[in-house]
Amino acid sequence: MYKIYNPGENEVRALDGINLSIEDGEFVAIVGHSGSGKSTFMNMLGCLDVPTSGEYYLDGVNVATLGDDELSDIRNKKIGFIFQGFNLIPSLNAVENVELPLIYRGMGKEERKRLAVEALTRVGLEKRLTHRPMQMSGGQQQRVAIARAIAARPPMILADEPTGNLDTKSGVDVMNILRELWREGRTIVLITHDNEIAASARRVVRIIDGKIVEDYINEAITKETV
Repeated sequence: MYKIYNPGENEVRALDGINLSIEDGEFVAIVGHSGSGKSTFMNMLGCLDVPTSGEYYLDGVNVATLGDDELSDIRNKKIGFIFQGFNLIPSLNAVENVELPLIYRGMGKEERKRLAVEALTRVGLEKRLTHRPMQMSGGQQQRVAIARAIAARPPMILADEPTGNLDTKSGVDVMNILRELWREGRTIVLITHDNEIAASARRVVRIIDGKIVEDYINEAITKETV
């Protein structure tokens, strides 16, 4: 897979021949410094962008050939996103924020509410259901974002620097939730610049200058030790 900006004399190869397979149920950390290409790679994995050349198969479908509407449909049904900046709607409370992507899936009001409350309870926010983002700490806001990502039970969770804006304790709480989801069978792809955070994953893939330079299994991490 290649992603090239400004093709020609001043081109930037954000992804320069990435070749990677991720199996169902894996917990993979994509690690690299700023400018390494990991964010571009996350955009490809999350169907937020398409490669300049190459193929990306998700559940057997070459998504590199799909249009915007089809990509949107895949994102909505197969991938739960967790972002460093939370991306919550300030005017909506916790339940309403979690319900938002469920609306796009055409779910009825009662089912949306049930799944939202269930997901928020899962991340320990059952007493914060009607709180808006500004009434919550950063750690609580990120847990709302996790609840939003898992409410529809997508098979894959894509977490982009999920602990980047959090204090140490909140970061540990978030990683514990991700490990628990992995133990239950979800595929977790974690994007991070932090080697310590990456060490929490079962598999670590390191990217430098748009190329994979390291790909190994962290034998110390198993589902039994979670």
